[in-house]
Amino acid sequence: MEAARFSPGGIGQPGSPAEKQLIFRALRAGLSGSLCYFYGRCIDIKNDLLINEEIRDREVRVVGSDGEQLGVMPIRQALDLADAREMDLVKIVANAHPPVCKLMDYDKFRFEQSKKQREIRKNQKVVLLKEVQLSVTIEDNDVQVKAKNAVRFLQEGNKVKVTIRFRGRQITHSEIGLRVMHEFFDTVKDYANMERRPLLEGRHMIMILAPKDNKDGK
Repeated sequence: MEAARFSPGGIGQPGSPAEKQLIFRALRAGLSGSLCYFYGRCIDIKNDLLINEEIRDREVRVVGSDGEQLGVMPIRQALDLADAREMDLVKIVANAHPPVCKLMDYDKFRFEQSKKQREIRKNQKVVLLKEVQLSVTIEDNDVQVKAKNAVRFLQEGNKVKVTIRFRGRQITHSEIGLRVMHEFFDTVKDYANMERRPLLEGRHMIMILAPKDNKDGK
C-alpha cells in the first residue's frame, strides 16, 4: 500500500486542485493503494470496487476511460453515460467528495489485474534456508558429500546454514570446529559467500552461506 503525505499548505479542501492531482496520480498508479492527507483525511482506492447499480451516491465525479475529466454529475446521469459508451461505471475513490468513478471495461480490467498478479507470483523467487550438519570428527569423504549437497542448494538460489553440534567435552575444543568450518567453506567458496562467519551459540557453531551473485562457480 502506498501513501502520499502533504504539508498543511498543500492539502486544500475537498475538490481542490491538490485533491484532484492526488486522484490523477492514483489513477495512473493502477487503482490500488491508499492516499492519506496530513490532517487525517484519507482517500482509499480499493481493489474491491463497486460498479454500476451498486453505487448509491447521489452524485459522483466521473473520469473517462482515457483519464479525461467529465465532471461532477448525478449518479443516474453517470450510469446513462456509461451505458451509452457500453462501459461500466466503477467507483475507484470511495471517500473523496464527491466519490470518483471511472468508465472502463470492468471485466477486462479484472482480467488484466489477475494476469499481473499471476506474473508477479511467477517471478517471485523464494529463498530457502537449507541446513548442512557437520561434526568435529567428520571424515573427508563425508565432507565431500556435505559440500556437494551445499553446492546444489546454493545453485538453486538458496542459503545454507552450516552447523556443528559439540558433544560432551568437545565444547572445550571449539577451535577444532572452527577449523572444520573454514575447511568446509574453502571447499564450496567458488559457489558461496560467507554471509555470517562461524559463531558459537551454546553447543552449536553456526555459519551462514549465501549464493554468489556471479556465475564463476559454473
